[in-house]
Amino acid sequence: MVPASTSSSIMDQNATNSTEEHCGLSEMPARLFFITVYTVIFVASLMLNSIAIYVYFFKVTTQSSITVYLKNLAIADLFVCLCLILRIVKYASASVGIQSIYCKFGAPASYLNMYSSILFMGYIAANRYMRIVRPLETHRLQTVTSTRYICAVTWAAMLGCNSIYIAAFIITDKEHPADSGFDCESFHSNLVKQIHLVLQITSFLGFLCVLVSLILFYWWNVQKLQQAQRTMPEQPGNKKLSKSKRNMQVLVVIFCVCFVPYHLIRLPYVLLNPLLHDCTTAQVFHILKELTVLLAVLNASLDPLIYFAFCKTFRSHLNLQRFYRSE
Repeated sequence: MVPASTSSSIMDQNATNSTEEHCGLSEMPARLFFITVYTVIFVASLMLNSIAIYVYFFKVTTQSSITVYLKNLAIADLFVCLCLILRIVKYASASVGIQSIYCKFGAPASYLNMYSSILFMGYIAANRYMRIVRPLETHRLQTVTSTRYICAVTWAAMLGCNSIYIAAFIITDKEHPADSGFDCESFHSNLVKQIHLVLQITSFLGFLCVLVSLILFYWWNVQKLQQAQRTMPEQPGNKKLSKSKRNMQVLVVIFCVCFVPYHLIRLPYVLLNPLLHDCTTAQVFHILKELTVLLAVLNASLDPLIYFAFCKTFRSHLNLQRFYRSE
């Protein structure tokens, strides 16, 4: 005779397995919607970032610290765009093999470039603010050489973190066969789950630091402009401060629209998703998370507005200089 506790445990396990089977890849929700939208974003961002890469590598003749950051931001955005190919294929196919390939390589590559973009946007804001508070001198961190080192260290750190995740995923793949869930978490072994959680928490803290910095830089810029307008309203430097405020505003708005919703959902999703056994709730949570991922990916299409605001050569190459005259 089977003890009641054992019987209850077996029933719970069967219910969990039944839920996992029902929420399999064939039941991945909103396929057509995400395929369509991601395809549109892919085409738009590929065109815009290809133009940006062409301008920064072949048209910009004078290198500056801000140009180096913009160039690396364009590279990160272009790679985010290319990673969309695997994401679109994942949604178009119900194959567990395709899902596994995406989770091993596509998702880590996408997040690598997304968080690189977040850091580069933070560097751009810090660089512009330093130009405002020290207009007549160049700090050591603002030199082209230092900027290149900062970018190289950023890419190396991002690659290192993602390499650990991918290596753990590959090593434990045979020992922990993937369930047929509709998200990458169902492919994670215990080791990968722990690494994934650490990376998610670290990434969230990094994002939070950049967000707070952007808001402070913008607020300080506004305060300095208001002070200058009160004390010396006709000062020629006020136009430069006003332009800097406008540029920072573009940066902050794009950052908040694309990345704040994603981070409000992503960490709770990682923490709570393993506890969800109801298929409907799990799918609703999944769709909500995917919508915020879509906004984050949209950043690759919106960042050309940053190039437009911060780079005169980019504007002149597109014959749009007349739309951005200094006040």
